[in-house]
Amino acid sequence: MELDGDEHRLSRAEARRLRDSLGDALTQRREFLYTAGTHREDGSYVVERRGADSAGHSKVFERYDALERLYGRLPDAFTAEDVGRTGLTGGRRHLVVRHLAEHPAFDCELVSRQPLTVRKRDRPAEGDEEGD
Repeated sequence: MELDGDEHRLSRAEARRLRDSLGDALTQRREFLYTAGTHREDGSYVVERRGADSAGHSKVFERYDALERLYGRLPDAFTAEDVGRTGLTGGRRHLVVRHLAEHPAFDCELVSRQPLTVRKRDRPAEGDEEGD
């Protein structure tokens, strides 16, 4: 292979190790209490029940930002029924609701278990300062 005008030769074994290392760097799994999220090499993002061993306990988003867009479209307080209006069905709705509550990138919290309800945290309006 050539990099910045310099030629580098790798053995087949070295190339395989490099490929595996790159794959590991691009694939990241993060576990929470009840759910886990995995960024895959192909750019997709998988939400799954932690410790589950079947696809019935997972939802694959084409990209992570698809999950962010879903979150942005949800009301300030939302349930699995609200998530279901976006096309998710069955237990996957509950899985996604719980994952949003557990993942620190989403500023929300679980406020009820029956029905499973999450509320987005209040944020100051743009231009407002806390304490004003």
